[in-house]
Amino acid sequence: MSDPADALDGVLQRYLQQAREAVVGALDGLGDYDVRRPMTPTGTSLLGLVKHLASVELGYLGDSVGRPSGIELAWDNDEDYASGADMYAHADESREWLLDLYRTAWAHSDESIGTLGIDAPATVAWWPEERRQTTLGRIVVHLIAETARHAGHADILRETIDGRGGRDHDDVGDQAWWDEHVHRVQAAAEAHRA
Repeated sequence: MSDPADALDGVLQRYLQQAREAVVGALDGLGDYDVRRPMTPTGTSLLGLVKHLASVELGYLGDSVGRPSGIELAWDNDEDYASGADMYAHADESREWLLDLYRTAWAHSDESIGTLGIDAPATVAWWPEERRQTTLGRIVVHLIAETARHAGHADILRETIDGRGGRDHDDVGDQAWWDEHVHRVQAAAEAHRA
């Protein structure tokens, strides 16, 4: 008898959860300023990634599969969406509230997967007409890709803030190893300086 966790829906949920935890883990040990401040020329911040992903999950694995969460997001309208309001934490949006929102979105999404199954039909209203009709499983794959991509962004933002790399940073080497590694990478780049 095979383990139910090895079924495709269980595997997909595990990968999605690993990516979710990587995003949230990037905030560990940082103060409110550091999780909110823009770290790129386009204003990307760690807490902004959390807010964005909470919104995305509620839309995809809630509304698109016929299971709206009932959570009203103040920024979930065309005007605010166009202004990037889902990509940064407003001053009055607490870190705890946004993390709780994201975890609530996880629970709702996981319930959708468990209740409906990955073969359930879905309609993604904001996708092009020819791709709009899809399945819950296809949406989960999309969310894994999006969440993993943002987890990578979160790792880089965190490293830029305080030097802490991704979750395997300490397994690879100590600070001396990393200093030498950066030296090797810089030397290789110098060989191609114009």
